[in-house]
This record gives sequence, structure tokens and C-alpha cells, in this order.
Amino acid sequence: MTAAASAPGGDVSYCDHTSVGALISPLEGLLVFERATPPAGLAPVAGHIDQHGSPEQAARNEVAEEAGLTITRLHPLLTQWRPNHCRRDALGPVGHHWWIFEAQVSGTLRPSAREVRSPRWLHPDQLQQHALRTAAYADGRLARQDFEREPGLEPVWCHFLHGLGLITLPLNALNRIDAVL
Repeated sequence: MTAAASAPGGDVSYCDHTSVGALISPLEGLLVFERATPPAGLAPVAGHIDQHGSPEQAARNEVAEEAGLTITRLHPLLTQWRPNHCRRDALGPVGHHWWIFEAQVSGTLRPSAREVRSPRWLHPDQLQQHALRTAAYADGRLARQDFEREPGLEPVWCHFLHGLGLITLPLNALNRIDAVL
């Protein structure tokens, strides 16, 4: 894991190609947000590892930063490389090695206005509908500006949630979604 590098003058962050995601899912469903910065889409808590140290510590810090919650239990679900872009400049290959965790939390939801908008709890049927919206966008049946105005799932999350059995998409839809990562 390498820390995010800055260009001389410190005004550009480079991607460290490592990211974490935390699935927070009490009875109300899966906690997702609209990102306040690109890429567009609904997503669980996520972020780069950067100087957080370990993937576990990064997950704890991201949940605190984005949701204002404290992780009480963290369970690893999967780790994999995804060729997804981010808003940072890339040095080397485009993509991230991801660590996805299930997180139990305590505290009161206090979303970061700087990082996220419109927090919501989505039940499995709602997750599926948002995945289908992302598939329609990837298939060209939904314009980019329409997707950004009313997003589906952030494309990188379609593969993770499909692999975890939380949504179902046909292989050809997942392949088209890969093209918009």
C-alpha cells in the first residue's frame, strides 16, 4: 500500500490504487450515499487507503469520516482488483485493489457534507432497481446527465454487490458496466 502522492506544490493527489468499502446494513437495509464528487452513483462508504495504514483502519476511518459512525465489528467479505477510475490522477494502471468489509456500527448517522449527499438505507429490491438503472446507463439507454441527476449504483459497486449476492445482473450487463468504470 502506498500513500497518495502530491505533485510539487501539493495541489495534485495521485491515486494509490488501493480502496476499501464498508457495507453497513442493519434492518433498514444497506447504507448508501450519492457521492459529493465524481464518479456519479450511489455507493456504500468507501475511500482510498492512503495514509490510513491497513485496509481495516482505512475502513474504520472512512466510516467515521463519511457517516460519523464508529465501527464496532468489521468482517472481511472480499478483496479484488477492479479497473475503476477515480477523480485522482493515476500513476500506473487505472484501477484499485479493493477490500470490502461488512461493518457493524454504533452512533448516530452524521454524514459528511463535504463527501456525501442524500444518505439512505436501501432494501434489496431497491438495490436491484438502482443496479438496473446503472445497467441501462452502461447500455446507452440512459444519458450520462440523466444518470448523474438521478444515479443508479456507482458502476464499480455493481460487481461487488452481484458477487456478494445482494443484486443480480446478467453477465453481459456486468461486462457493459465494466466499460463505464
